[in-house]
Amino acid sequence: MKLETGAISVRARCSSAALLGSSCRKPLTSSIRKVDTVSQASASTALTARVSTRNAFKNRIVHVDMPASQPSGQAASAAFADALRGRSTPLGATVLQEQAAVNFALYSAGSTGVSLCLFTDTDLRNGKVTYEVDLHNIYNKTGDVWHIALPQLDSTLMYGFRVKGDHEEEVVVDHCTMDTFDSMQSAEDTVTIVNPGQRYNDKAVIIDPYARSIVGRHQYGQLAQDLNYKHDSVLGIAATWPQMAAPLPSKEDWFDWEGDRPLNIPLDQLIIYELHVRGFTRHPSANVTAPGTYLGLVEKLDYLQALGVNAIELLPIQEFNELEYYQLIPGTDSNYRYNYWGYSTIGFFAPMARYSQAAAEGRGGHDVVKEFKTMVKECHRRGIEVLMDVVFNHTAEGNERGPTLSFRGLDNRVYYMLAPEGQYYNYSGCGNTFNCNHPVVRKFILDCLRYWVVEMHVDGFRFDLASILTRAHSQWHKPSQSQTNSSNGNGLPSMAEDLDQGIMEEGAGVPTGTPLTDPPVIEMISEDPVLRNCKLIAEAWDCDGLNQVGAFPHYGGQWAEWNGHFRDTIRQFVKGTEGPWAAAFAQAMSGSPGLYSQTEPAEGEWWANNGGRKWKGGRAPAHSINFVTAHDGFSLADLTAYNEKHNEANGEDNRDGESHNLSWNCGEEGETKTPSVLRLRSRQIRNMAAALLLSHGVPMIQMGDDYGHSKGGNNNTYCHDSELNWFNWEQAGQDETGYARFFRCLVNLRSALL
Repeated sequence: MKLETGAISVRARCSSAALLGSSCRKPLTSSIRKVDTVSQASASTALTARVSTRNAFKNRIVHVDMPASQPSGQAASAAFADALRGRSTPLGATVLQEQAAVNFALYSAGSTGVSLCLFTDTDLRNGKVTYEVDLHNIYNKTGDVWHIALPQLDSTLMYGFRVKGDHEEEVVVDHCTMDTFDSMQSAEDTVTIVNPGQRYNDKAVIIDPYARSIVGRHQYGQLAQDLNYKHDSVLGIAATWPQMAAPLPSKEDWFDWEGDRPLNIPLDQLIIYELHVRGFTRHPSANVTAPGTYLGLVEKLDYLQALGVNAIELLPIQEFNELEYYQLIPGTDSNYRYNYWGYSTIGFFAPMARYSQAAAEGRGGHDVVKEFKTMVKECHRRGIEVLMDVVFNHTAEGNERGPTLSFRGLDNRVYYMLAPEGQYYNYSGCGNTFNCNHPVVRKFILDCLRYWVVEMHVDGFRFDLASILTRAHSQWHKPSQSQTNSSNGNGLPSMAEDLDQGIMEEGAGVPTGTPLTDPPVIEMISEDPVLRNCKLIAEAWDCDGLNQVGAFPHYGGQWAEWNGHFRDTIRQFVKGTEGPWAAAFAQAMSGSPGLYSQTEPAEGEWWANNGGRKWKGGRAPAHSINFVTAHDGFSLADLTAYNEKHNEANGEDNRDGESHNLSWNCGEEGETKTPSVLRLRSRQIRNMAAALLLSHGVPMIQMGDDYGHSKGGNNNTYCHDSELNWFNWEQAGQDETGYARFFRCLVNLRSALL
């Protein structure tokens, strides 16, 4: 198990002010405020008043049974009518038709106060809230869900939430002892973490996890306005991380699917093409009207149809920040580092806005969603299913030094897998681990998958580092009312309290992070009636060494797996490595029966010999997703041209990327004009392509391999938005090597044999 053990910074507690109410019957109308230069001058005084009032209500929180249409006391403004209590379900922003209102519902178990923040487009770009509506901690709360409804709400506004509560901090505790002469001696001081794992930040306005689209920067790679982000009055973190918000639901959400239905292509007939939405049409030679977008992809679907593939697996298209790593790459004058692949999700319900022509033209989030739906509909017209690469193993918030964007500010203890002192487990290798098997989190994941299937018509999912979804979650006790109210007079817990209060060492019945034989979230996904006919593909390993290939919990064959054994075997055999590779090659070509059909695990399969024993065997060749290359690693052409990685362009002194590539340069490293070397490389590429497309199982082709795309020996191009990654349409069209024709013929042959 991995822990992020970096020093936890000392921070003062965030204000835990709750919302105003002069009595249980008549809340104060001043809890709504138009935020401008005048009102901000008195913000400190108002905050003090709210804190004082909150303390009076602290011990009087009771269940109040009132209808959603009951007024909750917040007064009308120029943008909406008098507020209503609202409903606790569904979560997110939804329209209440009877009240002509927008309902907002937000889960946050440990918070002490929530306010709804509304933005105009201008104010959002300037990093300031337009309207802020405080939710009452009795009228606007049911259980752990905060909710409010605003009638006649201006549909052009966008929203986010300010969530108040405790923040963990380090406290030095002085210990004094009495010696035999009754004189005081100071013992060694100890540092205690108070409120471990709590990371509320009421200076941030966070994104609704259920937001259907997210608005921030409009164009891919373009910095936001250069504001004074260090000033308390300016929201956002930097020009690379400006304030974001979600559009309101409206009638504009309607989309004409024109009778589109799921294709339901049998798994054993799939031919998958792994594709990057931006990279597919960003190259100037693409000659499309909307390069690098969903609509640009639509313009090139005829190519995929002619190639013969019937499914595309999209690298992450859920909202992420391509400028997350933005900085000048060392050793270059103008090359900047991007988060090109997108494995760092911000909004799980929202399609990546800057992959749309709509966002580039400054249109709203509703048009972004429609553009994605148009892409799916046009794929289906051509008999091509759409699979999404989803990243439920971690988020963009990173470890304790990362930004507060959404989940951390809502309920850090719930959404992330934490150690007793609040450190983040790091099974993802990206700073945090999503707490997938927590009851609240697994419901969120299921809601998200259902949304993409029902509303967006996608056909299936590939789960990045899916083994993390099998690990036991961390669980914290919810503090009792007596714990909440007790203190030693200094705002700290009394000495009678356990300063590490809250942690449940074995909340799932086993230690946090233990691989579970029957992981609840995997079972829920597998047995869900809405997802029953979806393609479910697991990348059955994680970054802490757990490998479940061949024995991922599949619940009657509902799950297929990326077969890394197939990849390694084909590479070893084709390049002529000494050893038992001929027999292994025969197994791989036959659908890897040792992994998926046979019930007896091999000696080296730790998981299959232990917790995964019940899942071993009983599946068909179609449950093996065969691939020789993927986005992370050498391209097919580079496998035959480089013995070693050449990642100098990444600016990390060639330390990044996998060193164990099982490649062979056929006699010369890199580019060459030697005819004998070129002929050998050409044969090797064709050998591996034939092995991939003529084997039992489901083949996956990496974008660009179909025409011999080279990345110059770089096997970790995560940070390059450049021709290094872009599909070269000129090269594919000229097809001087004949690879494109060869791939088309192989795909057609395979289709004819199925």
